[in-house]
Amino acid sequence: MENLNRLLLENVLPAHVAAYFVGDHKLNEDLYHQSYDCVCVMFASVPDFKVFYTECDVNKEGLECLRLLNEIIADFDELLMKPKFSGVEKIKTIGSTYMAAAGLTVTPGQENNQDKERQNAQIGITVEYAMALMVKLDGINRHSFNNFRLRVGINHGPVIAGVIGARKPQYDIWGNTVNVASRMETTGELGKIQVSEETTRILEGLGYSCECRGLINVKGKGELRTYFVCTDMAKSQSVGMN
Repeated sequence: MENLNRLLLENVLPAHVAAYFVGDHKLNEDLYHQSYDCVCVMFASVPDFKVFYTECDVNKEGLECLRLLNEIIADFDELLMKPKFSGVEKIKTIGSTYMAAAGLTVTPGQENNQDKERQNAQIGITVEYAMALMVKLDGINRHSFNNFRLRVGINHGPVIAGVIGARKPQYDIWGNTVNVASRMETTGELGKIQVSEETTRILEGLGYSCECRGLINVKGKGELRTYFVCTDMAKSQSVGMN
């Protein structure tokens, strides 16, 4: 029964979080929460899908629209099985927006024992994952005769992670880092990866090239200087790593 519980929980929670609830802990007893110093957060959306769905005839084509969205999300999920992306955790999907983060598998409080190099590598891996999502979407476009493009926002920094709810527990992350990552996506451009200034510094240190977009007005934050990752370089790096 314990093994069955673990398997069920690992389908809705990250493995290291599911382990917390199996055994002595009960889902409705302690509130699971952990603080992290450095997590890289990514939001990737397919904005055109909303338009595509509203144009569908609900009775005839609505199901086909959902099938296509399911295929897109399932393909994005499948990429997480690659060893290269083992440090990336899917958080949730909101409509046609996919939210993931890297750095949550590190033991909280032990981040400082991690060398900066490893912390920074997680940020590079998140960009590589975003690039891989774009390639996946291109493949889906080819066989479904669509022209969907991804709009991606990435930011890194401290977050708090927790499990909310007893009947349908959901793992999620909160904090300014998450809010800014979300804004990087919503204010971004199709086919591009928009990142904050702090994240750009680390990416440039890893060998990525970023172009300054300038100041953009971010709700609740005022004006922030943002950058686009030069994806051609990211593509060539991705080829080199595989």
